[in-house]
Amino acid sequence: MSAQSGKTLGALIEEAASQPGGTGRTRLFRAGEVLFLAGEAGDGVYVIESGRVQILVPVGSGEPRLLATLGPGDSVGEMAVLDDVPRSATARAEVDTEARFISRDELLRLIENQPRLALNLIREFSKRLRALDIKYMDEVVQAERLAIVGRFASTIVHDFKNPLQVIGLAAELACSDHTTPPMRHKAQNKIARQVERMTNMLHELIEFTKPTGHRPLLTPVAFPRYMNPLVEEIRQEIGDRGVNLELGNTPPEVTVHIQPQRFSRLFYNLLNNAVDEMSGGGTIFLRFFASPTELRIDIEDTGRGIAPEIAQSLFKPFATHGKTHGTGLGLTICKKIVEDHGGQIWAAAGAPGKGATFSFTLPL
Repeated sequence: MSAQSGKTLGALIEEAASQPGGTGRTRLFRAGEVLFLAGEAGDGVYVIESGRVQILVPVGSGEPRLLATLGPGDSVGEMAVLDDVPRSATARAEVDTEARFISRDELLRLIENQPRLALNLIREFSKRLRALDIKYMDEVVQAERLAIVGRFASTIVHDFKNPLQVIGLAAELACSDHTTPPMRHKAQNKIARQVERMTNMLHELIEFTKPTGHRPLLTPVAFPRYMNPLVEEIRQEIGDRGVNLELGNTPPEVTVHIQPQRFSRLFYNLLNNAVDEMSGGGTIFLRFFASPTELRIDIEDTGRGIAPEIAQSLFKPFATHGKTHGTGLGLTICKKIVEDHGGQIWAAAGAPGKGATFSFTLPL
């Protein structure tokens, strides 16, 4: 719409065409009738006098998608006229519609004689492009959300299938009249481990859905008092899997502001990832580097290193390689936890087959 005249572009075109020498003619289109098809030559422009016109864009081999619905005073088809290229969309009457057709030659003559009309065309194109950009971005965001929901569903079904099967078999064994007490105890332990595994995966899904940039309620903590018990706890857990945890240096005497339970999850995720890469056993080195402004922590393992095919997408959702379980959200969650605490995280691969190092910072 022109800021100067307050009239729609279509009204301005029709007004200009109505002057002496104009050749525009009005046509009636029944509901569902096509004004023009995508791919046709841009032979003219239509100004809607009554009714409504749908603008449909072809998408692949599927059904055309509705781009916009225009009403009285709007113009249809002027872009193909000015570009002198085939029409990019189909215009179809949504209800019985009257539209005035102005030929390409007539429109060009009007523009030549009335420079203000050309200015309003530019303004109209700009407005439509902005509206199209907003609509496109909304659809992209919605499609991305639906894709993530689909991945969630697929992940849950796939990753819960094996634990549920184990639980079912173990429960059947535990409830059997012929099961000995040691076998029943073993079955109970299996069920407990699988329930814990499923609970951890659910926690990862919940953590992933938290708003990005959410700042947790931070508590000042003496870092050695927090870190030393956590190291012993993790060392005992991963030691049962044939992996040693060694400290390259003692935790520095600094105060950190963290959410202890959530920050511990960061260590568990990173260290368990390293353990998963060392099925035959190995060593994880934990090192600390304090500066006046931040604390950096390095976690280095002696595993297989970072697979080249996922090196560029390590911290993206569902990026996983060679794992038979898990949600593929572990490193994504690590990134969220670090960034929510005001730090940064990155990874560096060693020589092929020589492990990897994950580093993250925490502001002091």
